[in-house]
Amino acid sequence: MFSSGLLTVAAANPFSSPRFQLVSNTADAHTAQSSASSDLTAPPARRRFAAAAARAVKEQEENSCEYGSARFYALCGLGGILSCGSTHTAVVPLDLVKCRIQVDPGKYQSIFKGFSITLKEDGIRGLGKGWAPTFIGYSMQGLCKFGFYEVFKNVYGDLLGEENAYLWRTSLYLAASASAEFFADIALSPMEACKVRIQTQPGFANTLREAFPKMRAEEGVWAFYKGLVPLWMRQIPYTMMKFACFERTVEALYMYVVPKPRANCTKAEQLVVTFVAGYIAGVFCAIVSHPADSVVSVLNKEKGSSAVQVLKRLGPLGVWKGLIARIIMIGTLTALQWFIYDSVKVYFRLPRPPPPEMPASLKKKLGL
Repeated sequence: MFSSGLLTVAAANPFSSPRFQLVSNTADAHTAQSSASSDLTAPPARRRFAAAAARAVKEQEENSCEYGSARFYALCGLGGILSCGSTHTAVVPLDLVKCRIQVDPGKYQSIFKGFSITLKEDGIRGLGKGWAPTFIGYSMQGLCKFGFYEVFKNVYGDLLGEENAYLWRTSLYLAASASAEFFADIALSPMEACKVRIQTQPGFANTLREAFPKMRAEEGVWAFYKGLVPLWMRQIPYTMMKFACFERTVEALYMYVVPKPRANCTKAEQLVVTFVAGYIAGVFCAIVSHPADSVVSVLNKEKGSSAVQVLKRLGPLGVWKGLIARIIMIGTLTALQWFIYDSVKVYFRLPRPPPPEMPASLKKKLGL
């Protein structure tokens, strides 16, 4: 009835469930046939959702802590440290070239030329300039970004109530992520200033140990926070897009792409969905935040300039320099960050609520 090719494709589907049984004797064959006959008469939807509910209950019993507990938020913060610190440090060479394209487009005209000139002038070690402030700064940012996002999402959701939290869930994601990033950028700003100065101002400093005291001695504490407002302009829209787009993309993937409920998916399958949704979100993040990123790069390189002056000098086209490099970098970064963050939740058995579903009370009001 089924061709061997069709059976092979069905078996290779990563989201498939077993559809065929092997039987070893006549009694087993009779049992399997009876089971198959009863399955034909039973409603498939009811059986599928019953299995999903059973797995959801099992996952809830296996959780190591309660959703919204202090342990939950602390481990979410740890996930943020690991996801942001490691990924940003891994792409330091690409970030260095991107920053140099932004501040000196005449010399570094493209990604490939930027890498070529950097290797010629500074050698292979030159591609790692700024790794220390990158690791420290983005680890602190990740702690605040992911940890506070979970806090604010829970707090704002409770304020809205169950029904409004569902109806206004996109606004909820936007508000929670913007609030979290406000504090995350305060933690990031000093190290971001050091990183950009090391990467884009030749001869200033080669390491964080050199750059930090030198900046403090020459310009005072203000040197570490003069780029904070442009950083907010870059990072808050970026993070709002990162979280809201990710949450809604995950919801859409499970609704329209994945052929079974999330509760019926294995942990590995769920992480694949996380990675795909993270990459899609990353592309949009890079686009909406790139103009402000260009301003931050130039502002932290120069002394005495303001964000408005830099923006006027760059012009409407100059702020888009280095966009392709940033899309590649941020798309990959965002996908890996969500993958690592979700993996930390799986490893520590943290509660991972499924995509939001319309509350029963709202369905009743709407007559559904």
